Amino acid sequence: MSTNPASKWLPQNHVPKHLKEIFIENLSKPLSPTKNMLFVFHLIEALKYQKRTGWVDRGLEDCESISDHIFRVTFMSQFLKSPNLNISKCFSIALAHDIAEALVGDITPTDKTVDKHEKHYREKITIEYICDLIKPYNEEAAKKLLEDWNAYENVSCEEAVYVKDLDKYELLVQAFEYEKRHPELDVEEFWGALNMIKTDEVKQWAKDLVEEREQHRKNLKK
Repeated sequence: MSTNPASKWLPQNHVPKHLKEIFIENLSKPLSPTKNMLFVFHLIEALKYQKRTGWVDRGLEDCESISDHIFRVTFMSQFLKSPNLNISKCFSIALAHDIAEALVGDITPTDKTVDKHEKHYREKITIEYICDLIKPYNEEAAKKLLEDWNAYENVSCEEAVYVKDLDKYELLVQAFEYEKRHPELDVEEFWGALNMIKTDEVKQWAKDLVEEREQHRKNLKK
């Protein structure tokens, strides 16, 4: 388990109350491996209803959830065609990359209460906590989930570089979609993510998106 003496944040303390009552409190013996899995499946439900912070901060009530974002990044990853890329690995890294946010939430760089080191610490101990729950049922799957999450965080393989790019690209696609739907919405700062995309393939995807956005803006002026 990762340690950060400066932090008192623990994932166990952020398990929803109704799940604590069912799976943790007043138990005379540990959960069975299958009950552990059920607990994990309930935990990640939070990804469905937790909204992405950047949009909430801009007053969008009916905005995407964390799982909406994970889904489209994962969906995009299967269409990459750069040579020597392991698409299955891209797919699994994409699926894993924001799982810890089920308990941590979507912490953005604008959050002045949590710096990037604390954010990383919280997410790391949360993914380890989830993997420890999975391990009694399927140790290999738990190991793979942790490896995929670490690969993304540390950008330790080519597949992680591409998924990092897709994470930024998906944000830009969503920003443009909200911009079209809500013309009054200022999304300009999100477009700085263009400069963070590293791979030629995703840069081309982003170029097409920029061209579509520019044409949309021209059409509005007609």
